[in-house]
Amino acid sequence: MKRSTLLSGILLILCLKCTPDTTSSKLTFSITYTPQMSEQAQDGRLLLMLSNNNKAEPRFQINDGLTTQLIFGVDVEGLLPGGEVIVDSREAFGFPIQSLDDIPPGEYTVQALLNRYETYTLKTGHTVKLPPDQGEGQQWNSKPGNFYSIPAQVKIDPAVAGTIKIVMDQKIPPVETPKDSKYIRHVRIQSKLLSEFWGKPMYLGAHILLPEGFDEHPEAHYPLMVFHGHFPSDFGGFSTEPPPASMDTSDYNSRFNIYGYAKFEKQEAYNFYKQWTSKDFPRFLIIEIQHANPYYDDSYAVNSANLGPYGDAIMQELIPAVEKQFRGIGQGWARFMYGGSTGGWEALAAQIFYPDEFNGCFAACPDPIDFRAYSLVDIYKQKNAYWYDSPFKRVPIPSHRNYLGQIQSTMQESNHYELALGTHSRSGQQWDIWEAVYSPQGADGYPKRIFNKLTGDIDSSVAVYWKEHYDLRYILERDWKTLGPKLQGKIHLYCGDMDNYYLNNAVYLMEEFLKKTTTPFYKGEVDYGDRAEHCWNGDHNNPNYVSRLRYNTMYLPKILQRIKETAPRGADTRSWRY
Repeated sequence: MKRSTLLSGILLILCLKCTPDTTSSKLTFSITYTPQMSEQAQDGRLLLMLSNNNKAEPRFQINDGLTTQLIFGVDVEGLLPGGEVIVDSREAFGFPIQSLDDIPPGEYTVQALLNRYETYTLKTGHTVKLPPDQGEGQQWNSKPGNFYSIPAQVKIDPAVAGTIKIVMDQKIPPVETPKDSKYIRHVRIQSKLLSEFWGKPMYLGAHILLPEGFDEHPEAHYPLMVFHGHFPSDFGGFSTEPPPASMDTSDYNSRFNIYGYAKFEKQEAYNFYKQWTSKDFPRFLIIEIQHANPYYDDSYAVNSANLGPYGDAIMQELIPAVEKQFRGIGQGWARFMYGGSTGGWEALAAQIFYPDEFNGCFAACPDPIDFRAYSLVDIYKQKNAYWYDSPFKRVPIPSHRNYLGQIQSTMQESNHYELALGTHSRSGQQWDIWEAVYSPQGADGYPKRIFNKLTGDIDSSVAVYWKEHYDLRYILERDWKTLGPKLQGKIHLYCGDMDNYYLNNAVYLMEEFLKKTTTPFYKGEVDYGDRAEHCWNGDHNNPNYVSRLRYNTMYLPKILQRIKETAPRGADTRSWRY
C-alpha cells in the first residue's frame, strides 16, 4: 500500500473515532498496543507527539530548541495489550505547551510511543523502574523494542470534546553490532561491580583503534589514549577509504552554516587514517568507551549513588581487559585522556579521582566543573534555578545561546522538556543525568532532585552533597595538599568564551583557583577561544567544525613531551616507536 493511501486511511479512522463525549468538554487520546508487540504487561513512559509539518516523524522532531514540536507524557504501569491509556489534560505533562487544552486548533501529524521500562532491584535494597539501554545509546525515539504508532493526520480542536484513538503496532528493530576490522576492534565485558549494584547483568564496552603494525610487532606494548564522550556506536572519525568524488554535498549543517559537511567529515576520517598509518606517526591505542546505562548514554565515568560504581568498573575491569588483550603498557605514566563537553568533564574527573592512573587530561568545553556556575545557576546561593532573584521582576535564566548571545531556550524550558519525557530523572537527557550522577539516592530509590523540576526551587541539602562529591573545583581546592603533587602538569582546559551552554563560566572559576595554587603550582594550561561556541578544544587556527574532528591528533605533541619528561627510569618508551 502506498504511504499516502495508508495515511489517508488512518486519517479517516482517526476522524471517525473522534466521537462526541457528552460528559466532558475536553479532547482526549486513547492509546493501546497490540498483542503482537508483547503479550506481557508493560511499564514505561507513554509519549504522545504532534507536529504541524511533515519534515520527519513527530518522534524525531522533539527537542528543547526553537524547532521543537509538541510532546505530552504519562507514566504507565502494568499496561496490558489492548488496554487503554487515556491521555488528557489532567494526567499528561506537555512541552512546550503544558496542557492538551491549550493546543492551537489545526491539522497535525500525531504519533504515540512507549519508552519501555524494566524493573531493577538495586544493591541498596530499592526497586526502581528504568529504560535499559538496548545498544542504541539511550535514545528513547530509536530504542530497540519500544512500541510506536504509524504517524497519522488529525484535525484537532481542544474546544470540541472527543476521543482520538491511537494503536501502537510497530516495534523499533535491534541495532546492528559493529564488526571488527584490521584497525578497529570491539570489546564487551560483563561487569561484576555493576551487575552487583543493578541486580542483573550489566556490561561495559570499548571500541579500540589499533596502531599500524600491531600484528607485525608482537613485542611492542602501547600507551593508551581514552577518548571520552557520548555513546559511540562504533569508533568514529577513521576510514580507510576516501569519500566518493561524486558524493552529494547538498546536505546543510545548520550548526556550522555550511553545506557538504558529511563529505568533509569522511575526508577528515580518511586523512586521519593516512596520518595513523604514516611512517613516523607514534603508535598507541585509542579507545572509546561504551557505558550507557538506564539513565543516560554514558555514566560520567565516576562512582555514583544512583548509577553505581562506573568509575571503578572502568578502571578495574574494562581498561585492564583492553590493555591485556591489546598489549597496553598498563601503567599510569602511559595513559592519557581527552574529550569535549561530557567527555571533557569525564576526562578531568577521572584524572582527579584516579590521579595516579593517568598522566594527563585534555578537557575541552567541560560540563560544569564548578557548581557556582552550573551553567548560569549558582546552586549554593540562588534559591531558584529557573528565575533570577528579584523582589519584583520575573526574568528567566537562559540555558542555551548562539555565539551572538541570542537565546534559544531557558532553564525552565529545558527542564520541562525533560519532565515531559520522564519523571524521576528518567528522561535520558542532560539535566536529569547530572542529577542522577551527582545526587544522593532518595528514599524511593531514585535520585534526589537538586531542584523542583516543575518550579525550579533548589534543595540546598542536595547542593551540599553535590559540592562535597562532584564539584571538581571545590574538591581540588579542598584536597590540593594531597592531590596537587599527583596532578602537577596534568590538567589542560579549553573552552570557547561564547560556549552555547555557558560552560566557560565554570572554567573561569577553575582557572582562578589553579592560578593561585602553590606547593605545587598546577603547571598546566587553561585557554579560551575568542567568540568560540561549544565545543572549542584549543585550536586557534581552524574553525570549530574542523577542530572537533581532530581530537585524536591535536594533543599528541603535548602527550609525547609529557611522556618524555615523566616516564620512569627503565620504562618502555621505545617498543611502540617503530
